[in-house]
Amino acid sequence: MPEPSHAGWLLAAALAACLAGMGWLALAMEVHARQVWGRALARGSAKLLRLLGATALAASLWLCLAADHATMAVLVWTMAVAGAALAIALTLAWRARWLALLAPWVRR
Repeated sequence: MPEPSHAGWLLAAALAACLAGMGWLALAMEVHARQVWGRALARGSAKLLRLLGATALAASLWLCLAADHATMAVLVWTMAVAGAALAIALTLAWRARWLALLAPWVRR
């Protein structure tokens, strides 16, 4: 197991990856893309966002596993995914255009 200071950085990175991953998965959905950019995304952009989202969530699980033993890591990861989903849902409800920062290559 890593030192406590390293574990903190690993968990912070895992939380950031969860937030980005859930944001990318939300942006890949047509309804949320319309909220953010005012139009649906091209099929290729939506697939890229789905791939990025899944990769970020897998990376966050790996970071949690690197920070702690498996049983605690899975619990922390599950809670991080739930918290990130709530944060993205609230962002979509109040400031949907802020999520455009997660995909700067997509033009209005």
